Amino acid sequence: MSIEVGSKLQGKVTGITHFGAFVELPGGSTGLVHISEVADNYVKDINEVLKVGDEVLVKVVNVEQDGKIGLSIRKAQDRPDRPDRPERPARPSRPEGSGRPSRPFNSQRPNRPQGGGRGPRPNQARPTVSFEDKMSRFLKDSEERISTLKRQTESKRGGRGARRG
Repeated sequence: MSIEVGSKLQGKVTGITHFGAFVELPGGSTGLVHISEVADNYVKDINEVLKVGDEVLVKVVNVEQDGKIGLSIRKAQDRPDRPDRPERPARPSRPEGSGRPSRPFNSQRPNRPQGGGRGPRPNQARPTVSFEDKMSRFLKDSEERISTLKRQTESKRGGRGARRG
């Protein structure tokens, strides 16, 4: 008997693995039902759904050149077609002058400088800052951050007296 893609056949489960079940088809050939094709819902353990010796209706999904046969139990089940989803309602348009201004997604904002507002403008010269000035500014910022963190952690511990040794 020739096995064709799309045909529905009755088979017998001959083996179960963690990734699927082997089903013996009429004519002596064997195909694999992958665990994702056993049921419509998620199957964590195939042993909860199938047992060796079960008779199942399968649909032939594919037949590879090397003789491997892909099967599906869930596609073999006749279910009524789901009704099409109704169209999504269109978003109501905003009246002019309310909410955010309408502009193209990638257009430039009129009141912001180019480059995201960071650093000097492209046509302006950058003031030269010495390494020592940069270092002193960094140290000042760093000390402020550390003192803020210390104050926050001490308040969470209940103050200076709550330290454990």
